[in-house]
Amino acid sequence: MRSRNPVFSRRGFSRDNGYAGFNTAPQAGGPAAATQGNPYAQPTGNPYAQNPYAQNPYAQQDVQHGAPPQAPATTGRMTIDDVVLRTASTLGVLILTAALSWALLPVDDANISRSYGIGIGAALIGMVLAFVQSFKRKASPALILTYAAFEGVFLGVVSNIVDSRIADGAAMQAVIGTMAVFAGVLIAYKAGWIRVNRRFYGFVMAAALGFIMLMMVNLLFAVFGGGDGLGFRSGAMGVIFGIVGIILGACFLALDFKQVEDGVAYGAPREEAWLAAFGLTLTLVWIYLEFLRLISILNSND
Repeated sequence: MRSRNPVFSRRGFSRDNGYAGFNTAPQAGGPAAATQGNPYAQPTGNPYAQNPYAQNPYAQQDVQHGAPPQAPATTGRMTIDDVVLRTASTLGVLILTAALSWALLPVDDANISRSYGIGIGAALIGMVLAFVQSFKRKASPALILTYAAFEGVFLGVVSNIVDSRIADGAAMQAVIGTMAVFAGVLIAYKAGWIRVNRRFYGFVMAAALGFIMLMMVNLLFAVFGGGDGLGFRSGAMGVIFGIVGIILGACFLALDFKQVEDGVAYGAPREEAWLAAFGLTLTLVWIYLEFLRLISILNSND
């Protein structure tokens, strides 16, 4: 399974990746073959048998000498603690630069154009850095943290504009909403209320593709026709699409949690925790911006 996050689908813990050890080619010979085409099926044998990172490289040698295979080594493997630490580092840089841009880039009438221009420029740079990291074969901590820094500048400026000119307290409400969605999805995922399987993945990807295409069409109509284009970002339709965007973000979080869980279970290298942190940061930024947009629409309708 590939995550919707380009970082996971390119180099993360997908079923095409050697870290997970999934084999999509059907194998003859019993029930074990049925599980190889399904990354969510419970394996009937050793789940590490096809995993070059999790299996003991000396297991074959031990069997030849009549000794039982040894347990898979864990040194240098990604853990949940690694993901938490690197995600905290990435979000910490993002929050720090957001706070600095909020304080140092005023959005009063005399300076709003300059500050907004800097914010948009930072967003474009962050987008380029995100694409570069997504297509790199290995995680680059410096690149990921630099992306977080520029993304923080953009979020700081946009949040300040919305908070001071549209809805007082909108930024804090969006932060609380994002934290609530993260906590809620994590609890639901750990409790088994959300089952991430192929059907779930296909539904989320189809919904996300449709959502993004509609937003692109709306943007084109807004650029060439003026106003809000087709009205997907204002009024009742804007509220509906804002809620849909937040729900999609929650689904993305579930996919991310599954990818992290698979990476830990199948012994991905420790440096892959940076990719997990990068993917989670992308999703949290998505959810925060959707909350901020929804709050803006609701207040502009008052």
